[in-house]
Amino acid sequence: MSRGLRNCNPGNIRNSKTKYLGEVRPSRDAAFKQFETMAWGYRAMFVLLHTYSRNGYRTLRQMITRYAPPIENHTENYIAHVSRWADLFADTPLDTLDPAVMIPVVTAMSRMENGVEAVDAEVREGWRLFMQHRP
Repeated sequence: MSRGLRNCNPGNIRNSKTKYLGEVRPSRDAAFKQFETMAWGYRAMFVLLHTYSRNGYRTLRQMITRYAPPIENHTENYIAHVSRWADLFADTPLDTLDPAVMIPVVTAMSRMENGVEAVDAEVREGWRLFMQHRP
């Protein structure tokens, strides 16, 4: 099982000062956040991408380059896979409040991060939590 799945952190969000609803504190993982459930982990991904959008990172390419920078990742490969799996052009601005756009994006990012298909019900529950507790 991947680290992201063990931590209920399908996006492999690193430990930081940012606190998310459903986060286990302190994390038992020295580098990455842990969440109570996968749904809370997916919610954190939606929150983070929405925050990126509000801060000027509006396209899939911009968001993933910020999320998975080339210093640590094969960013262009990451962008290409997520773009293909989510059926989106990498340079089209994303509406981070549209579930028809964001659920496939987060599902694809989870697949990239963990090497397995995301459980659709968990991603959708993460979306519900995001909409219910939007920052």
